[in-house]
Amino acid sequence: MTTYQYCTPEWLEESANVYRSNSAAQDKLKKLSADMAYRVKADPAFGIDQDILFCAFFDKGQLNRLELISEETASNEAEYIMAATPITWKKILKKERKFVTDFMLGNIKLEKGSKVGVLGVAPHANNIVDSLTPVELVFGDDLSDDEREQYRTNMAAFRKELGV
Repeated sequence: MTTYQYCTPEWLEESANVYRSNSAAQDKLKKLSADMAYRVKADPAFGIDQDILFCAFFDKGQLNRLELISEETASNEAEYIMAATPITWKKILKKERKFVTDFMLGNIKLEKGSKVGVLGVAPHANNIVDSLTPVELVFGDDLSDDEREQYRTNMAAFRKELGV
């Protein structure tokens, strides 16, 4: 299995490809229509020097977008914007913690949208996590110092190129 680095275009592109080719995964989310953005808060220990956002836009289980987005795009197009530290997202994506629990405990902050709306999407959280983790992920805090510097340099380059 190929390993992808967290919060990179390659990770999101491959996850989207795997999801779109998996009719069973799409069927599990056929009742989900929501445009969600996820803010990963800056944390130098993860090689993330400034907040970064990615989106998962679904329409009746069809994945319309899974990509890094700008602050402006998130504000204008996402129904929900949820923010957390990289360690919180890591634990959710590694299935060490549950989205709903962290949301209710305030570890995930709602920046845009209604709490009631997020709780309506919450029953789909495990399937959304599955759609984001069909590949092996490596997180910035798992990297050596040299690897983290390469990650940081790569992130600066793709952020500039993508305008995110």
